[in-house]
Amino acid sequence: MQLNVTGHHVDVTTSMKGYVEKKLDRIVRHSDHIIDVHCILTVEKLRHKAEAKVLLNGAMVYADAVDMDMYAAIDALADKLDRRVKKHKEKLADHHALEVQKVRPS
Repeated sequence: MQLNVTGHHVDVTTSMKGYVEKKLDRIVRHSDHIIDVHCILTVEKLRHKAEAKVLLNGAMVYADAVDMDMYAAIDALADKLDRRVKKHKEKLADHHALEVQKVRPS
Protein backbone atom coordinates (compact mmCIF):
# COMPACT_ATOMS: atom_id res chain seq x y z
CA MET A 1 0.00 0.00 0.00
CA GLN A 2 1.31 3.40 -0.97
CA LEU A 3 0.26 6.23 1.35
CA ASN A 4 0.41 9.91 0.36
CA VAL A 5 -0.38 12.48 3.05
CA THR A 6 -0.65 16.12 1.97
CA GLY A 7 -1.70 19.25 3.81
CA HIS A 8 -3.76 22.21 2.70
CA HIS A 9 -3.09 25.28 4.87
CA VAL A 10 -1.32 23.02 7.35
CA ASP A 11 2.19 21.62 7.67
CA VAL A 12 2.07 17.84 7.89
CA THR A 13 4.42 16.86 10.69
CA THR A 14 6.00 13.45 11.06
CA SER A 15 3.76 12.74 14.06
CA MET A 16 0.64 13.51 11.99
CA LYS A 17 1.83 11.31 9.15
CA GLY A 18 2.68 8.52 11.61
CA TYR A 19 -0.75 8.83 13.20
CA VAL A 20 -2.47 8.57 9.81
CA GLU A 21 -0.36 5.50 8.93
CA LYS A 22 -1.21 3.85 12.26
CA LYS A 23 -4.94 4.47 11.85
CA LEU A 24 -5.05 3.34 8.21
CA ASP A 25 -3.22 0.08 8.99
CA ARG A 26 -6.56 -1.13 10.34
CA ILE A 27 -8.02 -0.88 6.83
CA VAL A 28 -5.30 -3.08 5.37
CA ARG A 29 -6.44 -5.93 7.65
CA HIS A 30 -9.83 -5.97 5.91
CA SER A 31 -8.66 -5.89 2.33
CA ASP A 32 -5.43 -7.10 0.75
CA HIS A 33 -6.27 -5.37 -2.53
CA ILE A 34 -5.52 -1.78 -1.47
CA ILE A 35 -3.22 -0.19 -4.02
CA ASP A 36 -2.99 3.47 -3.07
CA VAL A 37 -4.27 5.82 -0.34
CA HIS A 38 -4.21 9.59 -0.78
CA CYS A 39 -5.03 11.55 2.39
CA ILE A 40 -5.52 15.33 2.46
CA LEU A 41 -5.50 17.21 5.78
CA THR A 42 -7.07 20.70 5.65
CA VAL A 43 -7.50 23.52 8.16
CA GLU A 44 -10.19 26.15 7.54
CA LYS A 45 -10.85 28.70 10.27
CA LEU A 46 -11.96 26.59 13.24
CA ARG A 47 -12.53 23.26 11.50
CA HIS A 48 -10.09 20.53 10.69
CA LYS A 49 -10.92 18.26 7.78
CA ALA A 50 -9.40 14.92 6.86
CA GLU A 51 -10.31 13.26 3.56
CA ALA A 52 -8.98 10.21 1.81
CA LYS A 53 -9.32 8.30 -1.44
CA VAL A 54 -8.54 4.60 -1.31
CA LEU A 55 -7.82 2.90 -4.62
CA LEU A 56 -8.78 -0.77 -4.58
CA ASN A 57 -8.71 -3.35 -7.34
CA GLY A 58 -11.52 -2.15 -9.58
CA ALA A 59 -12.96 0.52 -7.27
CA MET A 60 -12.26 3.74 -5.42
CA VAL A 61 -13.56 4.48 -1.91
CA TYR A 62 -13.81 8.08 -0.66
CA ALA A 63 -14.47 9.40 2.84
CA ASP A 64 -14.07 12.65 4.72
CA ALA A 65 -14.48 13.82 8.29
CA VAL A 66 -14.64 17.25 9.95
CA ASP A 67 -13.91 18.02 13.60
CA MET A 68 -12.49 20.70 15.85
CA ASP A 69 -9.30 18.67 16.39
CA MET A 70 -7.18 17.21 13.57
CA TYR A 71 -6.51 13.93 15.38
CA ALA A 72 -10.24 13.46 16.07
CA ALA A 73 -10.94 14.09 12.38
CA ILE A 74 -8.36 11.45 11.45
CA ASP A 75 -10.01 8.98 13.87
CA ALA A 76 -13.44 9.59 12.33
CA LEU A 77 -11.97 9.27 8.83
CA ALA A 78 -10.40 5.91 9.69
CA ASP A 79 -13.73 4.65 11.05
CA LYS A 80 -15.61 5.71 7.91
CA LEU A 81 -13.02 4.19 5.58
CA ASP A 82 -13.03 0.98 7.60
CA ARG A 83 -16.82 0.61 7.21
CA ARG A 84 -16.75 1.44 3.51
CA VAL A 85 -13.90 -0.95 2.68
CA LYS A 86 -15.67 -3.75 4.59
CA LYS A 87 -18.88 -3.01 2.66
CA HIS A 88 -17.02 -3.10 -0.66
CA LYS A 89 -15.40 -6.41 0.27
CA GLU A 90 -18.78 -7.93 1.18
CA LYS A 91 -20.23 -6.79 -2.15
CA LEU A 92 -17.50 -8.71 -3.97
CA ALA A 93 -18.10 -11.93 -2.03
CA ASP A 94 -20.49 -14.45 -3.58
CA HIS A 95 -22.73 -15.32 -0.66
CA HIS A 96 -24.69 -17.89 -2.65
CA ALA A 97 -21.71 -20.03 -3.61
CA LEU A 98 -21.95 -22.27 -0.54
CA GLU A 99 -25.71 -22.54 -0.57
CA VAL A 100 -26.79 -26.14 -0.97
CA GLN A 101 -29.80 -26.80 -3.12
CA LYS A 102 -32.68 -28.09 -1.09
CA VAL A 103 -34.21 -31.30 -2.35
CA ARG A 104 -37.93 -31.75 -1.91
CA PRO A 105 -39.01 -35.02 -0.39
CA SER A 106 -41.10 -37.15 -2.77
